[in-house]
Amino acid sequence: MDKTTLIKLIINKLSEQEASIKEQWNNPTGTRTRHFIVDDFLPVEVAKAIFDAFPKDANGFFNRESFREKKRTSAHLDQYAPILGDITYAFQDPETVQKVSDIVEFAQIEPDPSLYAGGLSMMFKGDFLNPHIDNSHDAKRDRYRRLNLLYYVSPDWKLENGGNFELWDDDCKVPKTLTCKFNRLVVMETNKDSWHSVSPVQIDAPRCCVSNYFFSTVSPDDSEYFHVTSFTGRPEEAGKRAIGVVDNALRNTVSKVLKYGRGKDQANKKD
Repeated sequence: MDKTTLIKLIINKLSEQEASIKEQWNNPTGTRTRHFIVDDFLPVEVAKAIFDAFPKDANGFFNRESFREKKRTSAHLDQYAPILGDITYAFQDPETVQKVSDIVEFAQIEPDPSLYAGGLSMMFKGDFLNPHIDNSHDAKRDRYRRLNLLYYVSPDWKLENGGNFELWDDDCKVPKTLTCKFNRLVVMETNKDSWHSVSPVQIDAPRCCVSNYFFSTVSPDDSEYFHVTSFTGRPEEAGKRAIGVVDNALRNTVSKVLKYGRGKDQANKKD
């Protein structure tokens, strides 16, 4: 299974589901953040091969752990089986990018070959990602982050396993939970208000995801702005919510002054 074949499969699936995708995108429920889901995204044997290619111990992955999150990521795809690079960059192919851009009606959308904050993600029991809004820009701060594409490949993943994707209301009080089902694609917009998270993983099994971000020189709301990845606590975590306000402000100030982007050192500098 090469990248060219994967691109064709992706385009065909998006075309087949285009009406459903547009309906979901234009009528979000449980959150203001526009998003869509495509289940059974690739042939089962392809999705299984992608999962099997993940290193189940997260060997070589960057371990990110703080009060904000606990997860493992890697943008260095040449260290792993070729299919992981092929599926990641199939999402970044110009034909794929144009198809997604046309469906959601976003202008001047571009992929990010450096995989700044993208690439492979693995989460294990106890791992989590607290409610947050993504960094507003790419690593060079030339383009706004506009779309987040998440492709889940862990077989037999159920709601009770935890590790599920969550989209929040404006006050981060009520989440809309999307189970990270095997062979499911989730695409969401990213802007100043697109609060999202991952619930704590509850089982001894890896939650594996292929992540891509699309960027644009066009601002989501036609205004110029910048912010770092900004976290808050869950509704029951008053302490984390209070700490988050200070932490976000401090990191935002430091990032503006030093022009240092969170995760910039983990990007794939070969691309």
